[in-house]
Amino acid sequence: MIFNKKNKEEGLFKGIMMAYSILALHIILMTGVVLLVIFFHGIINYMLWIFLGGSAAIIIVVYLFYKRMKNEGKTLQETLKSPMFSGRSVEVSLLGGAATFKIGRPLNMPAIDNNSSKQFLQLEDPAGIRIRELIELAKLLENNMITHDEYNEMKQQILKPSNVVDL
Repeated sequence: MIFNKKNKEEGLFKGIMMAYSILALHIILMTGVVLLVIFFHGIINYMLWIFLGGSAAIIIVVYLFYKRMKNEGKTLQETLKSPMFSGRSVEVSLLGGAATFKIGRPLNMPAIDNNSSKQFLQLEDPAGIRIRELIELAKLLENNMITHDEYNEMKQQILKPSNVVDL
């Protein structure tokens, strides 16, 4: 009997605390909504100043870059031809990608200058060659164009270390 009375009192206390916590959460939610309205109202009122401040920050960064470039005695073209930027295009992204622009050209685009007729040859990494050959060999086995024994034999030839360079 005493146990039931104690359970009822605890249940009543828990119910009242739950009601108070729900009321407190509603008050916090309403306060948050009011603060958001005030915050966005302030942003709208000061939108011009925010835009001007952001533009001033961009202009300052560009000026500092230009000043550093002139102190080094280089032009923009010379700066972009440095080994750090060679063969790469430089992408400047502002506002999380909302405003982007690229300087230079990507590797797969042809050059517009006098060197456009030159072909640039690249050496392939030996590990890359082995991986490509193993993939082709696996495709041949999957298509039943070679037997399993031929597959193992060719795989051993591909994977065997070769210290001799053929010229």
